[in-house]
Amino acid sequence: MLDRLFELTGRGTTVGREVRGGLTTFMAMAYIILLNPIILAGAKDVTGARLSIAELTTSTALAAALSTLLMAFVGNAPFALAAGLGLNAVVAYQAAPHMTWPQAMGLVVLEGAVIIVLAVSGLRTLIMNAIPLALKHAISVGIGLFIALIGLVDAGFVARGTGTPVQLGATGHLTGWPVTLFCFGLLLMIVLYVRRTPAAILISIAVTAVLAVVVNALVPVPAKEWGVVVPHMPESLVAAPSFGLVWQFDLFGGFARAGALTATVVLFTLVLSGFFDAMGTIIGVSDEAGLVDQAGRVPRLGRILTVDGVAGMIGGSVSASANTVFVESAAGVGEGARTGLASVVTGALLGLTLLFTPIAAVVPAAAAAPALVLVGALMMTQSKNVPWTDIELAVPAFLTIALMPFTYSITNGVGAGVISYTLIKAARGRFAEIPWLLWAVSLVFLAYFGIDALRALFG
Repeated sequence: MLDRLFELTGRGTTVGREVRGGLTTFMAMAYIILLNPIILAGAKDVTGARLSIAELTTSTALAAALSTLLMAFVGNAPFALAAGLGLNAVVAYQAAPHMTWPQAMGLVVLEGAVIIVLAVSGLRTLIMNAIPLALKHAISVGIGLFIALIGLVDAGFVARGTGTPVQLGATGHLTGWPVTLFCFGLLLMIVLYVRRTPAAILISIAVTAVLAVVVNALVPVPAKEWGVVVPHMPESLVAAPSFGLVWQFDLFGGFARAGALTATVVLFTLVLSGFFDAMGTIIGVSDEAGLVDQAGRVPRLGRILTVDGVAGMIGGSVSASANTVFVESAAGVGEGARTGLASVVTGALLGLTLLFTPIAAVVPAAAAAPALVLVGALMMTQSKNVPWTDIELAVPAFLTIALMPFTYSITNGVGAGVISYTLIKAARGRFAEIPWLLWAVSLVFLAYFGIDALRALFG
């Protein structure tokens, strides 16, 4: 039955290899269940409200389990899905400051719906052709730098300076136990990762979190130094899931609260990041698994992309941010995963974590932030694909990358890159190289950057 359902023989695999691959993928990506709640809970919405760590942990695990199981049975692919790093940063630091959390999650649901439309129509081809490949790579690099900066700031390694915009630590030097533990966790994570230790990120987070609990019990550390989560010994490791954030979304409220222009630009950023990140991951992991045919096509790509869009809607509907295909799926592929059976295993394990949500409430930023820095470093590898010797592409790529961390905004980086690319091509008289869709997107971003002037003009 399993052979017929998942085409095990046709793809040259066995039940044992799929189970081993699914378990490996879970171990490689399980850190997101701890990390996503910290990222989202670390931000406030326009009213100053924060989301609950316990409820976010439940929502993150629930959305990941449902999305991965859907991929298993609809896409029959060894891909796991969970809240995307970078996408959750857009929600936390771009959407939330302008609207309430339910309204921000409503935009995530809409993002998933748009990706579904793109997946089942030819519009995805237009968008892929409109955005220059160099900018696609630059967006990944910029998001990586942005994520790394968030991790460094959350850990207290980087802080606002007195005579400079930023500085090393709160005093210009590294001080305090939380920063010390962050440094330890980052070095441990790097060592384990380069040694190809399975679940390197998760192990590092766990070890550092345990040390943080011990330190906080033995040494009096001010609660504010730890950040959102103060490490402590939980009363129980097992608890009933907290589903308080499920269905807490407002589909169109963000357009009324933040304004149609701001909400549309945030939605565009979510769609752009989610769509192209998923495409790159799917093609890359499929190629590693030997699932790409001679024409470069991925089996059931339409279904896989549709599931990715549905996963985005699932994530928004339970307030976990947008779910997308995880590049850590490559770890399972390396262990032999070739079919959706591996995703069944991964999805089932993700579902089991719903019972262990109290663990997330003891993991401080000092323990989880190193993962942001490491993931940022990995995303930086895309910079090698940017043609830096071509000034017409190098300048837009640089602006895309630099403005994301420097302005603490992914949207600003994407907008600067698109506008500068269009302007440079137009200045060189190369109008044929500017797709009509890129003109439209550039106008949207120009309106976004000049939104205050437009408000003053039109009252």
